Amino acid sequence: MDLNLSGKHALVCGASEGIGRAAAWALAEQGANVTVLARREPVLTELVAALSRTHSEQAHAFLVADMSDRVALKQVLDSHVAKGPVHILINNTAGPPGGPAHAASPENYLAVFEQHLIANQTLLQAVLPGMKSAGWGRIVNVISTSVKEPIANLGVSNTIRGAVASWAKTLASELGPFGITVNNVLPGYTRTQRLEQILKERSSATGKSPADIAQGMLSTVPAGRFAEAGEIAAAIAFLASPAAGYINGVNLPVDGGRTRSL
Repeated sequence: MDLNLSGKHALVCGASEGIGRAAAWALAEQGANVTVLARREPVLTELVAALSRTHSEQAHAFLVADMSDRVALKQVLDSHVAKGPVHILINNTAGPPGGPAHAASPENYLAVFEQHLIANQTLLQAVLPGMKSAGWGRIVNVISTSVKEPIANLGVSNTIRGAVASWAKTLASELGPFGITVNNVLPGYTRTQRLEQILKERSSATGKSPADIAQGMLSTVPAGRFAEAGEIAAAIAFLASPAAGYINGVNLPVDGGRTRSL
Protein backbone atom coordinates (compact mmCIF):
# COMPACT_ATOMS: atom_id res chain seq x y z
CA MET A 1 0.00 0.00 0.00
CA ASP A 2 1.47 3.33 -1.08
CA LEU A 3 1.16 5.85 1.74
CA ASN A 4 4.33 7.74 0.88
CA LEU A 5 3.91 11.52 0.65
CA SER A 6 7.56 12.40 0.15
CA GLY A 7 7.88 15.52 -1.97
CA LYS A 8 4.26 16.52 -1.36
CA HIS A 9 3.32 19.76 0.38
CA ALA A 10 0.38 19.68 2.80
CA LEU A 11 -1.47 22.69 4.20
CA VAL A 12 -3.30 21.82 7.43
CA CYS A 13 -5.82 24.31 8.81
CA GLY A 14 -6.79 24.59 12.46
CA ALA A 15 -3.54 22.88 13.38
CA SER A 16 -2.88 24.51 16.74
CA GLU A 17 -4.63 21.69 18.63
CA GLY A 18 -6.88 18.65 18.42
CA ILE A 19 -7.55 16.94 15.11
CA GLY A 20 -5.69 19.53 13.05
CA ARG A 21 -2.52 19.17 15.09
CA ALA A 22 -2.75 15.38 14.96
CA ALA A 23 -3.26 15.53 11.19
CA ALA A 24 -0.11 17.62 10.77
CA TRP A 25 1.89 14.95 12.60
CA ALA A 26 0.29 12.10 10.64
CA LEU A 27 1.07 13.70 7.29
CA ALA A 28 4.63 14.50 8.33
CA GLU A 29 5.10 10.87 9.36
CA GLN A 30 4.16 9.86 5.80
CA GLY A 31 6.85 12.15 4.43
CA ALA A 32 4.96 15.33 3.56
CA ASN A 33 6.31 18.82 3.98
CA VAL A 34 3.70 20.36 6.26
CA THR A 35 2.53 23.94 6.60
CA VAL A 36 0.20 24.54 9.54
CA LEU A 37 -2.31 27.37 9.67
CA ALA A 38 -4.16 28.83 12.65
CA ARG A 39 -4.51 32.07 14.60
CA ARG A 40 -2.06 31.53 17.48
CA GLU A 41 1.49 32.14 16.35
CA PRO A 42 3.25 30.97 19.56
CA VAL A 43 1.50 27.59 19.38
CA LEU A 44 2.30 27.22 15.68
CA THR A 45 5.93 28.15 16.28
CA GLU A 46 6.20 25.39 18.88
CA LEU A 47 4.50 22.87 16.60
CA VAL A 48 6.75 23.60 13.62
CA ALA A 49 9.83 23.36 15.83
CA ALA A 50 8.67 19.95 17.09
CA LEU A 51 7.91 18.72 13.56
CA SER A 52 11.29 19.91 12.36
CA ARG A 53 13.13 18.14 15.18
CA THR A 54 11.37 14.85 14.48
CA HIS A 55 11.31 15.10 10.68
CA SER A 56 14.41 17.14 9.99
CA GLU A 57 14.69 15.98 6.37
CA GLN A 58 11.41 17.74 5.53
CA ALA A 59 10.49 21.43 5.29
CA HIS A 60 7.80 22.62 7.70
CA ALA A 61 6.31 26.09 8.11
CA PHE A 62 3.37 27.98 9.60
CA LEU A 63 0.88 30.62 8.50
CA VAL A 64 -1.03 32.87 10.88
CA ALA A 65 -4.55 33.63 9.69
CA ASP A 66 -8.14 33.96 10.88
CA MET A 67 -10.68 31.98 8.86
CA SER A 68 -13.29 34.69 9.42
CA ASP A 69 -11.16 37.37 7.72
CA ARG A 70 -11.40 36.47 4.04
CA VAL A 71 -9.24 39.31 2.73
CA ALA A 72 -6.37 38.68 5.14
CA LEU A 73 -6.62 34.93 4.58
CA LYS A 74 -6.33 35.37 0.82
CA GLN A 75 -3.29 37.61 1.19
CA VAL A 76 -1.51 35.07 3.39
CA LEU A 77 -2.36 32.22 1.01
CA ASP A 78 -1.35 34.06 -2.16
CA SER A 79 2.04 34.84 -0.67
CA HIS A 80 2.50 31.24 0.42
CA VAL A 81 1.55 29.49 -2.83
CA ALA A 82 3.79 31.86 -4.77
CA LYS A 83 6.71 29.96 -3.20
CA GLY A 84 5.51 26.56 -4.41
CA PRO A 85 2.42 24.42 -4.91
CA VAL A 86 0.26 22.88 -2.21
CA HIS A 87 -0.67 19.29 -3.07
CA ILE A 88 -2.77 18.44 0.00
CA LEU A 89 -5.33 20.72 1.65
CA ILE A 90 -6.86 19.77 4.99
CA ASN A 91 -9.84 22.02 5.73
CA ASN A 92 -10.42 21.98 9.48
CA THR A 93 -12.15 24.75 11.41
CA ALA A 94 -13.48 24.84 14.95
CA GLY A 95 -17.21 24.28 15.29
CA PRO A 96 -19.62 27.09 16.25
CA PRO A 97 -21.33 27.39 19.65
CA GLY A 98 -24.29 25.15 20.35
CA GLY A 99 -27.96 26.02 20.47
CA PRO A 100 -31.17 25.22 18.61
CA ALA A 101 -31.44 26.16 14.95
CA HIS A 102 -34.58 28.24 15.41
CA ALA A 103 -32.96 30.48 18.04
CA ALA A 104 -29.86 31.42 16.04
CA SER A 105 -29.74 34.88 14.49
CA PRO A 106 -29.25 35.39 10.73
CA GLU A 107 -25.95 37.09 11.61
CA ASN A 108 -24.82 33.95 13.41
CA TYR A 109 -25.54 31.81 10.36
CA LEU A 110 -23.73 34.26 8.09
CA ALA A 111 -20.67 34.42 10.34
CA VAL A 112 -20.32 30.64 10.50
CA PHE A 113 -20.95 30.29 6.76
CA GLU A 114 -18.10 32.76 6.17
CA GLN A 115 -15.78 30.98 8.60
CA HIS A 116 -16.40 27.55 7.10
CA LEU A 117 -17.63 27.37 3.53
CA ILE A 118 -16.35 30.73 2.27
CA ALA A 119 -12.97 30.22 3.97
CA ASN A 120 -12.77 26.76 2.39
CA GLN A 121 -13.51 28.27 -1.02
CA THR A 122 -10.78 30.87 -0.49
CA LEU A 123 -8.31 28.14 0.40
CA LEU A 124 -9.37 26.02 -2.56
CA GLN A 125 -8.93 28.79 -5.11
CA ALA A 126 -5.48 29.59 -3.73
CA VAL A 127 -4.14 26.03 -3.97
CA LEU A 128 -6.03 24.75 -7.02
CA PRO A 129 -3.69 26.11 -9.73
CA GLY A 130 -0.75 24.23 -8.19
CA MET A 131 -2.72 21.00 -7.91
CA LYS A 132 -3.86 21.25 -11.52
CA SER A 133 -0.30 21.90 -12.71
CA ALA A 134 0.92 18.87 -10.78
CA GLY A 135 -1.96 16.72 -12.03
CA TRP A 136 -2.36 15.52 -8.43
CA GLY A 137 -4.20 16.82 -5.40
CA ARG A 138 -6.00 15.82 -2.24
CA ILE A 139 -8.63 17.91 -0.45
CA VAL A 140 -9.91 16.52 2.83
CA ASN A 141 -12.58 18.38 4.78
CA VAL A 142 -13.00 17.63 8.48
CA ILE A 143 -16.71 18.07 9.08
CA SER A 144 -19.07 16.11 11.36
CA THR A 145 -21.36 13.10 11.44
CA SER A 146 -24.16 15.68 11.51
CA VAL A 147 -24.11 15.69 7.70
CA LYS A 148 -25.69 12.24 7.96
CA GLU A 149 -27.68 12.65 11.18
CA PRO A 150 -28.23 16.12 12.72
CA ILE A 151 -26.93 16.43 16.27
CA ALA A 152 -29.29 17.86 18.87
CA ASN A 153 -28.61 21.44 20.00
CA LEU A 154 -26.04 22.10 17.26
CA GLY A 155 -28.41 23.82 14.84
CA VAL A 156 -26.03 26.23 13.14
CA SER A 157 -23.27 23.65 12.96
CA ASN A 158 -25.59 21.03 11.45
CA THR A 159 -26.70 23.48 8.78
CA ILE A 160 -23.31 24.81 7.74
CA ARG A 161 -21.57 21.43 7.91
CA GLY A 162 -24.21 20.13 5.51
CA ALA A 163 -23.45 22.97 3.11
CA VAL A 164 -19.74 22.14 3.21
CA ALA A 165 -20.47 18.47 2.49
CA SER A 166 -22.53 19.37 -0.58
CA TRP A 167 -19.82 21.79 -1.74
CA ALA A 168 -17.25 19.01 -1.45
CA LYS A 169 -19.39 16.48 -3.32
CA THR A 170 -19.82 18.97 -6.17
CA LEU A 171 -16.07 19.63 -6.29
CA ALA A 172 -15.31 15.91 -6.41
CA SER A 173 -17.04 15.68 -9.78
CA GLU A 174 -15.51 18.88 -11.10
CA LEU A 175 -11.92 18.20 -10.04
CA GLY A 176 -11.66 14.44 -10.50
CA PRO A 177 -10.54 14.77 -14.14
CA PHE A 178 -7.49 16.74 -12.94
CA GLY A 179 -6.28 13.97 -10.63
CA ILE A 180 -7.67 15.78 -7.57
CA THR A 181 -9.85 14.00 -5.03
CA VAL A 182 -12.21 15.69 -2.56
CA ASN A 183 -13.40 13.77 0.48
CA ASN A 184 -14.93 14.45 3.89
CA VAL A 185 -13.95 12.91 7.21
CA LEU A 186 -16.79 12.90 9.74
CA PRO A 187 -15.40 12.62 13.27
CA GLY A 188 -17.52 11.21 16.02
CA TYR A 189 -17.09 12.23 19.66
CA THR A 190 -13.37 12.96 19.92
CA ARG A 191 -11.23 13.99 22.89
CA THR A 192 -10.57 17.60 21.92
CA GLN A 193 -11.22 21.06 23.33
CA ARG A 194 -14.42 21.06 21.24
CA LEU A 195 -15.71 18.02 23.15
CA GLU A 196 -14.98 19.73 26.46
CA GLN A 197 -16.92 22.76 25.23
CA ILE A 198 -19.93 20.62 24.28
CA LEU A 199 -19.88 18.85 27.65
CA LYS A 200 -19.88 22.18 29.50
CA GLU A 201 -22.64 23.63 27.33
CA ARG A 202 -24.89 20.60 27.78
CA SER A 203 -24.15 20.51 31.50
CA SER A 204 -25.13 24.15 31.82
CA ALA A 205 -28.31 23.63 29.77
CA THR A 206 -29.48 20.52 31.64
CA GLY A 207 -28.04 20.82 35.14
CA LYS A 208 -26.39 17.41 34.77
CA SER A 209 -22.72 16.91 35.52
CA PRO A 210 -20.23 16.78 32.60
CA ALA A 211 -19.48 13.17 33.61
CA ASP A 212 -23.15 12.23 33.31
CA ILE A 213 -23.38 14.02 29.96
CA ALA A 214 -20.30 12.14 28.74
CA GLN A 215 -21.74 8.82 29.86
CA GLY A 216 -24.95 9.55 27.98
CA MET A 217 -22.99 10.35 24.84
CA LEU A 218 -20.95 7.17 25.13
CA SER A 219 -24.10 5.09 25.49
CA THR A 220 -24.76 5.82 21.80
CA VAL A 221 -21.28 4.68 20.68
CA PRO A 222 -20.88 0.94 20.06
CA ALA A 223 -17.12 1.22 20.64
CA GLY A 224 -17.90 2.52 24.14
CA ARG A 225 -15.28 5.27 24.21
CA PHE A 226 -14.37 8.64 22.76
CA ALA A 227 -11.98 8.75 19.82
CA GLU A 228 -8.46 10.06 20.14
CA ALA A 229 -7.49 12.85 17.75
CA GLY A 230 -4.82 10.60 16.24
CA GLU A 231 -7.46 8.12 15.12
CA ILE A 232 -9.23 10.80 13.10
CA ALA A 233 -5.87 11.96 11.76
CA ALA A 234 -5.09 8.44 10.51
CA ALA A 235 -8.19 8.52 8.29
CA ILE A 236 -7.25 11.98 7.02
CA ALA A 237 -3.72 10.86 6.20
CA PHE A 238 -4.96 7.80 4.35
CA LEU A 239 -7.32 9.85 2.17
CA ALA A 240 -4.40 12.18 1.43
CA SER A 241 -2.16 9.30 0.30
CA PRO A 242 -1.55 7.82 -3.15
CA ALA A 243 -3.32 4.65 -1.97
CA ALA A 244 -6.62 6.55 -1.82
CA GLY A 245 -6.42 7.83 -5.38
CA TYR A 246 -9.68 6.16 -6.45
CA ILE A 247 -11.68 7.32 -3.42
CA ASN A 248 -13.47 10.52 -4.34
CA GLY A 249 -16.55 12.33 -3.08
CA VAL A 250 -17.19 10.26 0.04
CA ASN A 251 -18.28 11.06 3.59
CA LEU A 252 -16.21 8.83 5.88
CA PRO A 253 -17.55 8.56 9.45
CA VAL A 254 -14.83 7.86 12.01
CA ASP A 255 -17.14 7.53 14.99
CA GLY A 256 -16.89 4.12 16.61
CA GLY A 257 -20.09 3.04 14.90
CA ARG A 258 -22.32 5.77 16.37
CA THR A 259 -23.87 6.84 13.05
CA ARG A 260 -26.85 4.58 12.39
CA SER A 261 -27.43 5.51 8.75
CA LEU A 262 -25.42 4.19 5.82
